[in-house]
Amino acid sequence: MQTLRTPDERFAGLPGFAFVPRYTEIGPLRMHYLDEGMKTAPVALCLHGQPTWAYLYRKMIPMLLGAGFRVVAPDFFGFGRSDKPVDEDIYTFDFHRSSVMSLIEALDLRRVMLVCQDWGGLIGLTIPMDMVSRFDRLLVMNTMLGTGDMPLGDGFLAWRAFSNRSPDMDITALMQRAAPSLADQEAAAYAAPYPDVRYKTGVRRFPNLVPDRPDAGGAALSRRARDFWSQHWSGQSFMAVGMKDPVLGPPVMSQLRQVIRNCPPPLELPDAGHFVQEAGEIIVVEALKSFGPVR
Repeated sequence: MQTLRTPDERFAGLPGFAFVPRYTEIGPLRMHYLDEGMKTAPVALCLHGQPTWAYLYRKMIPMLLGAGFRVVAPDFFGFGRSDKPVDEDIYTFDFHRSSVMSLIEALDLRRVMLVCQDWGGLIGLTIPMDMVSRFDRLLVMNTMLGTGDMPLGDGFLAWRAFSNRSPDMDITALMQRAAPSLADQEAAAYAAPYPDVRYKTGVRRFPNLVPDRPDAGGAALSRRARDFWSQHWSGQSFMAVGMKDPVLGPPVMSQLRQVIRNCPPPLELPDAGHFVQEAGEIIVVEALKSFGPVR
């Protein structure tokens, strides 16, 4: 397997990101993750999407730590500090899902709150049903379940078309457009893992992995997850919605809320877009009000 590994110097001095990198081997690949806080505390497992990486959670991590959580934030393979296979065929729904599950087992994470957005939700929302005893909370933002039996929205189809015609996607410029509040150095930090086009295979692959038919990879898992969340989920849930998201915004999140058993009305963030984690503090504050004390 031909694999690229982003040089460490690319990650030096990133604004707001003075966290210690940690690594684990999953098969032949090295996965990066952050692991902050007391090892005995309840866990906030923070899963990012495309084209971001764990840097996306830099504003939420201190708040979660202050509330008493241990925070674990991995980079999917192909993203961040994790290894980046060159062959596009390596990247499948099951490949990403199984790697996150392997990390959960390797760290023996328990009392987990799944914190997810974008692909962090597409993948992450299919995991608790097969690890029921490990999860007790959900904090979900601007994402969906890729069940393959529902039409994909025009916003997503436009995004997939853009991604497919942008093999060397300008991630800095994309983040500046999508999150205008970002400082130039912050927007550039999102592009740090990708020195050139060769490193962006995983980024390019994700939009084409969204299940768009019933027999697509991940579709059956996602339908089973839909049943789990609607019929068997007994934990606490909180939803935050970036209202300016043209891809996974209010209509998609309204549908997802109907799936999640006992999900309360969402926190609507009128000025936030797709990368809603950039709102940071308010999401954690309101979620904790809903959940109550962390024990």
